Amino acid sequence: MVRSRDNAVVSDRWPYRRALAAIAALGLVAAVGSLCFFTVDSADYAIVTDFGKPTQVITAPGLGFKHPLQSVRTFDHRLFVYAAPPSEFLTLEKTPVVASGTILWRVADPKRYFETVVDRTSAESRLGDILSAELGAAIGSNRLVAFVSMDAAAYRADAIVAEIARRCDAVALRDYGIAVLDVQLRGFDFPKQNRLRLYARMKSERGRISMLYRSEGEEEGLKVRAAAEEQKARILARAIEFSQQRRGEGDGEAARIYANALSRAPEFYAFLRAMEASRSFARKSTTMVLPADSPLFGVLFDSNYFNGGAPGSDGIRGDLPRK
Repeated sequence: MVRSRDNAVVSDRWPYRRALAAIAALGLVAAVGSLCFFTVDSADYAIVTDFGKPTQVITAPGLGFKHPLQSVRTFDHRLFVYAAPPSEFLTLEKTPVVASGTILWRVADPKRYFETVVDRTSAESRLGDILSAELGAAIGSNRLVAFVSMDAAAYRADAIVAEIARRCDAVALRDYGIAVLDVQLRGFDFPKQNRLRLYARMKSERGRISMLYRSEGEEEGLKVRAAAEEQKARILARAIEFSQQRRGEGDGEAARIYANALSRAPEFYAFLRAMEASRSFARKSTTMVLPADSPLFGVLFDSNYFNGGAPGSDGIRGDLPRK
């Protein structure tokens, strides 16, 4: 009975052991699977390493396979923005300036990136060094007006920064597997200890330029005024000439009219002249002493004087001298 009881106990425990074995086998399979399979996200690159040496570079998302003893490193290949700290540089004319830039970058060659910089902090440190070198070379080979100027022909900052971006991209891609997509000039100013002196020099320079513009304006104004005066003199000369011509024509026409009137009625014309003369010098309460042969005396003595009339009632003949 005991024997059978033991056999029964053993037979009853056998299914549990098989279940435990199955669970252990599944756990082992899962553990081995977790060591051999891995997933790559759409925002990452992956590198499989064998004791630190890269053996696989995976740039497409999905499921990957590796040996259990191999490791997987992932790198985010999305865009990053790095704002480099400001640094002091000298322009071509030895003017000190403080400039800073911003870099837009991403991982382009994951294997090269893994072998040289490993992580983002190291990558941005290398990018800062590259940007500082290229920015210093660009500023040192150009004058200050290329970065700060009101003259569109002298201002070249956009072209210079584009060239800096191209050079940074070439160096970073070659040395670190990093693609530099864009570089922007974030700040460009003078050092604090030199600002007052530089501002004073800029003010003096602007004053000199304003004086130059003012003198050029005055010179141009003199030219314009001289031309206006010359044109005025020409216009007045033509006007005077025209007026004299018209006045001469008028005087000639008046003389012709007077001559015509005189030829038609010379006695009446003589009478009008005598009246005009008497109106000119004869005033109220004026006493006049006239000679006997004066035409005015003849008019006063005989109203028919200019018509050759008969002698007056006092017997004096009216044949006084006539004009």
